[in-house]
Amino acid sequence: MITIQKINNLVIVAVIGEFTLSDYKEFEQQVLYQPHFEANLLFDWRDMVDYTVDVAWEEIKFLREHGSEFGRVAVVTDNQWQAWSAWVSSLFVEADVRVFSDYDEAKKWAAGE
Repeated sequence: MITIQKINNLVIVAVIGEFTLSDYKEFEQQVLYQPHFEANLLFDWRDMVDYTVDVAWEEIKFLREHGSEFGRVAVVTDNQWQAWSAWVSSLFVEADVRVFSDYDEAKKWAAGE
C-alpha cells in the first residue's frame, strides 16, 4: 500500500507493507499525468516490507523513460538492500539521489530548503 502527498513541487510517497505493481502504477499516475513541472521525490521506505519483481522491472522502465524529469530524489530507509537499490537507480537518472535515515532531514533536502 502507498500514500502519496504533494506539497508544491515535492511528491512524498510512503510505502507500507508490500510494494505492488498496482501501487507503482498509482504512483506513476500521480506523478506523470499532472501539469508538467520538475518534481522532487521523497520515497519513505521505512515501513516497506518487500516489493514484487514486477515493481523492480517497472521501476527500471520508468527511470529510463522519465529519469530526467526529477530534480532531487530522497529515499528514507535503514535497510542496506533498499539503500543499494536507490544507488543503482541513481545510475539511470539525472536527478540528485540521496539516501537518508532521518525523515525530516530527507524532506527538508528534497524540498530544497
